[in-house]
Amino acid sequence: MPHNVIHMNAGRLASRLVRRFCTQAKSLSNSEVTKKRNDLFTKEKARQIANISRLEKIQVQHIGPPEECTLLMNKGLSTPFNCAMHIQELLVTRSVVALVNGQPWDMHKPLVEDCELQFLHFKDEDAKIPNEVLWRTGSYILGYVLENAFKDNFYVELCSFPKPDVRSGSFVYDADLKTQHWQPSPTELNCLSAIGFKLQCYDIKFEPLEVDASVALTMFKSAQIPEIAATSATGNTITVYRMGTHIDITRGPLIASTNLIYRYSVTAIHDIESPDYGPLKRVQGIIMPQQLPIHYWTYEFLSERATKLNPAPVPSLKSKQKLAAENGS
Repeated sequence: MPHNVIHMNAGRLASRLVRRFCTQAKSLSNSEVTKKRNDLFTKEKARQIANISRLEKIQVQHIGPPEECTLLMNKGLSTPFNCAMHIQELLVTRSVVALVNGQPWDMHKPLVEDCELQFLHFKDEDAKIPNEVLWRTGSYILGYVLENAFKDNFYVELCSFPKPDVRSGSFVYDADLKTQHWQPSPTELNCLSAIGFKLQCYDIKFEPLEVDASVALTMFKSAQIPEIAATSATGNTITVYRMGTHIDITRGPLIASTNLIYRYSVTAIHDIESPDYGPLKRVQGIIMPQQLPIHYWTYEFLSERATKLNPAPVPSLKSKQKLAAENGS
């Protein structure tokens, strides 16, 4: 593929995005799909807020430094991020994810009942949850990279990404890039990496929104939506996330903001074969957080390791439902 296929336009967050879960929606342009999806997200979020007819207070018991305290917050509106704003600025800037009654919870996901609240960051004694959240976010951003890297005449279909496994050495997004014989050069991989890397310059929040399966089906036109919805707690909902104008499906949670990213690289693109989707590209990457800067040669060593083919399961209709149940995509 010619190098001019890839263009670095990461600074423009209102760029062209397409997310179809391996469906055929070619009658619409990238920009039309992006606008439609964001309009639906904004409309649904506004509808859910409007359905809150009166404000109810909930008690949020904060556990941990700098002090334990009880906050009165608004049910269905207040988020862990809002709670952090009432406690200390450090919690606002460093918190990756929250624990609500012991369960991982997005920093920008509204609280719905009286609860205990803790904040987690990358320097915690046990940072397993923040690391998994970071890895999942890395896969999510790969989708953003792929949908922004190619010109309009190159049709990209994102398929799925597996549950994060930090031990594998890389995170993954499997996609149909419609470029079966393309083997990216180091320069092209650097161009892809730059799109994700530049996100650290912005404070872009990851907004979660739980929607009915019918709304998700309108957004993504995917036959897989009912299968994914069936694995949810309600049996009929899908969690979607918006970062800027990029909208994707994942159970989450994701990190609070893109400004928590320190380094980001797309390390390799491998050919794989799916029994249901045919030839796909397995796109792999690596990410490091701002709180844990490392020497460049250490990062290069980890990047080299991340070029090896990730052994995650190849996507299929059966594995898609399993991955959704396990908090992958």
